[in-house]
Amino acid sequence: MSNSIRRVFLYGEFQTAVPQFTKELWSMVNEQLKEVRGLVAKTWLLGIGTHTIGGFYEFDSEENAREFATGLYAQQAKNANASLTVKIFDGDIVEEASREMGSPFYK
Repeated sequence: MSNSIRRVFLYGEFQTAVPQFTKELWSMVNEQLKEVRGLVAKTWLLGIGTHTIGGFYEFDSEENAREFATGLYAQQAKNANASLTVKIFDGDIVEEASREMGSPFYK
């Protein structure tokens, strides 16, 4: 595990349908996420046609991203009786290419 990566992205998705994406659902989760160490930002995602729920997260280190994935995020999935898919990406190595494409994460 490398702590030298300054920008880490995590994609996560619960493999269960959420019929209605309501403020009651996301506001409670947002409050939990505001306490997650190293979390810089989250973009909520809802699957078109599948209603699976997930997100695109930015972390300040690989360590913090992995801690979230195996800690709070895994517990949230368990509480929802859902399987969890998580992928972690190195955001540093792709910075130049992302800037060229106007990514809002590299402004």
